Amino acid sequence: MLITIPDYYQDFECIADKCEDTCCAGWQIVIDKKTLKKYTKIKGDFRKRMFKSVDWFQGTFKQDKDKRCAFLNEKNLCDLYLSQGEEGFCKTCREYPRHTEEFEGVREITLSISCPEVARILMNRMEPVSFLSYEREGEEEFEDFDPFFYSILEDARKEMIAILQNRDLTITDRILLILGMAHDMQGRMNRQEMFACSDVISKYTTNRALDFVKKHQQKTENKKEEMTFAHTMFQHLFELELLREEWGVLLAETEDLLYRDKENYCKTKKEFINYFKNRTGLQNHNSKDGEPDTMIEDSNCNINITIHLEQLLVYFLFTYFPGAVYDGEIYAKVQLAVYCTWMIWEIWMARWLKNEKSIDLEEMTELVYRFSREVEHSDLNLREIEKILSKKWFLTNKTGCS
Repeated sequence: MLITIPDYYQDFECIADKCEDTCCAGWQIVIDKKTLKKYTKIKGDFRKRMFKSVDWFQGTFKQDKDKRCAFLNEKNLCDLYLSQGEEGFCKTCREYPRHTEEFEGVREITLSISCPEVARILMNRMEPVSFLSYEREGEEEFEDFDPFFYSILEDARKEMIAILQNRDLTITDRILLILGMAHDMQGRMNRQEMFACSDVISKYTTNRALDFVKKHQQKTENKKEEMTFAHTMFQHLFELELLREEWGVLLAETEDLLYRDKENYCKTKKEFINYFKNRTGLQNHNSKDGEPDTMIEDSNCNINITIHLEQLLVYFLFTYFPGAVYDGEIYAKVQLAVYCTWMIWEIWMARWLKNEKSIDLEEMTELVYRFSREVEHSDLNLREIEKILSKKWFLTNKTGCS
């Protein structure tokens, strides 16, 4: 079996009670059957605590009124771990924040940015992410798995990541290129022309494709529609399953700050971009008006906004794109990566406004992991977003990330 991990995988180490949040609250933790059976055999003084703290019918850990796991103590440490050691962990607790996607002969393991420490690693990283692969014994077979389709998706993802990491291009051009590639691949697949997908992938690595997306961007430039589209897309977040009450408060606050009227939205967005441009006057060679391709540095933060957007796009694309092998939703998977990154951008912008037009890397990182906790840790939410995006195509509108 081929195992693939991001190159920062080994940089992660749980910081336990030093973490500003906890992975043991807000989510219902499901216990795998093997561990649940092991829990029934625990003896000694801890046995009574175990039986009181597990919902044996549902196969989950019980929670208190604040949705904290029954084993989570006041120091944000796990009493189950303190009593039983790592062997006491169920599969979910043992593996988090590792996220695994399984394919025939392939296992891809990423680190979820819902973990504050993982989000911090990614947000502090300036160099492009690469992915490492190695072989391990053992292989699983999957029914109804199309290895040819999977190989096409792998080729496409490789080129999309290369495009996203091409720092000679603006972030908007990179986004439009991967959207265009996915859009055209979806069309070929819908017409059962899967062999033509390879030509599509090649086409979007050419200067001709770049010229096309630049012209498309100029044609779709419409400031009056920009805020309406952004607001409409943001409102879909209210339709999702709410895992933490404070997230609903943040969404309402963001909506109130950003979408009061069209003129203010466009003005705020321009000022937000210029905030990153003008702090020290450090601009990279491909930056232009309306493109956040600059670095800001001061005593409180070290931010390259374009690189942060790039890292998030690569993270979401790598994690979810190959899943199209199971449902055929090529375009929706790429739109998911763009949508999540865009919504994080909008929430950053609202926090900047709230802070009287100031934001630092620590706050940006906080908003990244809070977004991920609400969206990525609910299969229902991920499915709902893909359902929405299968009907709303970014290529007919401004993406909002420029």
